[in-house]
Amino acid sequence: MSAFPGSPRLVKGAIVGIDPFNPVASVVLFQYNPETLSRSLEAQIGSDGGSRTEVLRLKGAPRETITVEIELDATDQLEKADPQATSLGIYPRLSALEMLIYPKTRLVLANTALMAAGTIEVIAPQAPLTLFVWGLKRVVPVVVNTLTITEEAYDVNLNPIRAKVSLSMRVLTYDDFPLTHPGYGLFLVHQGVKEAMATLGSLDNLNAIASGDVRLL
Repeated sequence: MSAFPGSPRLVKGAIVGIDPFNPVASVVLFQYNPETLSRSLEAQIGSDGGSRTEVLRLKGAPRETITVEIELDATDQLEKADPQATSLGIYPRLSALEMLIYPKTRLVLANTALMAAGTIEVIAPQAPLTLFVWGLKRVVPVVVNTLTITEEAYDVNLNPIRAKVSLSMRVLTYDDFPLTHPGYGLFLVHQGVKEAMATLGSLDNLNAIASGDVRLL
């Protein structure tokens, strides 16, 4: 069934892992946008017991954790006899999410070869720069803390065809990146947008007070 021609275009949330060596391996477009999004912010303020002049000093951006629950379902694709859904279910989409926290196989093999050759110090593989995209005003670098996957249905070959994924991410700020890293600029832009939104909200409140609609005292 086609959508009503006058309906607005739905903006999809996504998680994008930017990996120059395999740019399409970790692009996860939400099949259904989560109905709720939970965010926890912990302020980085001066430590307890310090100088009185330090109590209101901010040491950096707050530590923010974002939690969402994603639903994946191959039912519509199976009804249309989609080749990938028919043969693999939602396994590829689950794998794209999981690869955000797996080191790349080639790096594991390379490090194994270095250790076998007697290399004393081996550098741990680096995760791709991961972005949580939730509309134009919220594009932030994140690191995935936990993935809890509940597979709810399977096809005859035991491929998962329906699942829920609880995803917890820590937002990375300019305190986590060197100045030249793209994540530094991305978070700075995100904070700038937030400041602009806060100004708009404050102006609305000031107008309400000035007009007499709201009293503070």
